[in-house]
Amino acid sequence: MHKSRLCAVTIDCEKGDLDVASRFWSGALGRPEREREGNYVTLEDRDRLIVLLQRVDHPSRVHLDLETDDIEAEVRRLEALGAKRVAQVRTWWVMEAPTGQRFCVCRPQRGPLGDDANTWP
Repeated sequence: MHKSRLCAVTIDCEKGDLDVASRFWSGALGRPEREREGNYVTLEDRDRLIVLLQRVDHPSRVHLDLETDDIEAEVRRLEALGAKRVAQVRTWWVMEAPTGQRFCVCRPQRGPLGDDANTWP
């Protein structure tokens, strides 16, 4: 048995200037920049949903991050629903839905998974 939940909306910025991206998305969403590390900027956390800006080398897009207490079990569950593994990056998996959208499956980012998470057999 494992748990998972929606963790973050990640805004991928192709070869982008994170200062420009942070100013725009902070203003657009009303979430001030909270933290900056390498290729990542985290905006203020509200409603237990992380908004993350990420410098990338692929075309800009927005993707979802799912956090889980058992990455391999969650990836297998999603594969059974039709998703496919695209790439493993450090400790997480980039997946692709049957409809083409990319998303990530990662370790818990907001602390332990509690009652607000889905429980899967």
